[in-house]
Amino acid sequence: MSLNFGRTQLSIPGPSVIPERVLNAMHRPSPNIYHGELIDMTDTLFPDLKAVARTKHEAAIYISNGHGSWEAALDNTLVAGDRILVLTTGRFAAGWAEMAQKNGIITDILDFGMQGEADPQKLEEALRADTEGNIKAVLTVQADTASSVINDIPALRKAIDNAGHDALFMVDCIASLGCDRFEMDDWGVDVMMTGCQKGLMTPAGISFVFFNDKAAKAHKRANPSFYWDWTLRANSEIFYQKFAGTAPTHHLYGLREALDILVHEEGIEAAWARHETIAKSVWAAVDAWGNTGAMHHNIADPKKRTVAVSAVNTGVDVAGKLRSWCETHAGVTLGIGLGLAEPDTPQWDQHFRIGHMGHQNIAMVMATLGSIDTALKAQDIPHGSGALDAASTILAGHAVACIEGTSTGAGCCT
Repeated sequence: MSLNFGRTQLSIPGPSVIPERVLNAMHRPSPNIYHGELIDMTDTLFPDLKAVARTKHEAAIYISNGHGSWEAALDNTLVAGDRILVLTTGRFAAGWAEMAQKNGIITDILDFGMQGEADPQKLEEALRADTEGNIKAVLTVQADTASSVINDIPALRKAIDNAGHDALFMVDCIASLGCDRFEMDDWGVDVMMTGCQKGLMTPAGISFVFFNDKAAKAHKRANPSFYWDWTLRANSEIFYQKFAGTAPTHHLYGLREALDILVHEEGIEAAWARHETIAKSVWAAVDAWGNTGAMHHNIADPKKRTVAVSAVNTGVDVAGKLRSWCETHAGVTLGIGLGLAEPDTPQWDQHFRIGHMGHQNIAMVMATLGSIDTALKAQDIPHGSGALDAASTILAGHAVACIEGTSTGAGCCT
């Protein structure tokens, strides 16, 4: 007899849970792609996407996953033989670097490991050493879902400016957009890319590149392919040219509904505040479990963690048991560890990740935490007590403050 009959819970760091409203918006016949409501509706997407990115500049939509947006950013601004500097703080900036190398771009890497954030001082030193200005772009992620680190984007921008360097600043926000605070224009980011399947709460399949005037100028010396070229995608008045062919019709309907929720109903600042509180509740639970046994956060300093995902280290043979039990007996799917394993040890046996991005509320996060707590007890895995009490205390404090109008979280009481 199993207790696992009921609604399942996806708690991986993307694709995230899709709101039923988004799914329902997509559940419709194919539309006319030459005239009518689809064309008019699509025009409404760009202002809202820019509102989420906090930019007044340009946005392009691609039929691709996040890797496609990586290639689009590279292809529109760089040519083979250019040199770039990549700041790696986990798995995903490293993947972006690998793509650049395969495209013939000379790639220098500053690797800060799986438990460190990008160091602005080391970035400044590297750029100062580039006296001939050979480095055309600096690349990093805002949040890395493998390590759960958050990089200080304004501090990295300041380092570039302090060095007096003219490199483009390119930031991957695939995991963070709509979850962690991000201010493209105010923080001086030249190119930002993201996907639809995490904080934007839309099924995987479309991605976005945002670019400012400096990046548009760099584009003039690049030779992008027809498909990746962002010129017509961002500026054409002809609908099919925005997608280099047939539009991702049903994704656009879903995205419209997701942006209605995020931008017009909740508000982006309120979404940031919600994600911060939910993340803190997860962190409190992990801290409590870690009072006994081997469980601990991969990123020790809470100020250096993304609010979108928590990477948790458990010791060998624990994480795999937890994930398997939660999925089999509780209907909760946790994320595997990525890039955190010791040599010769399967990473999925000693690390797991909890995704708390996008469409999340108290019921959903407490279900995930309660399932993990139950799995620890069911398998007699050593752990500290009080995890659910610690998490619910964080959530209750936020709720009371919002009701009383005393919360200091930006937008959380709107």
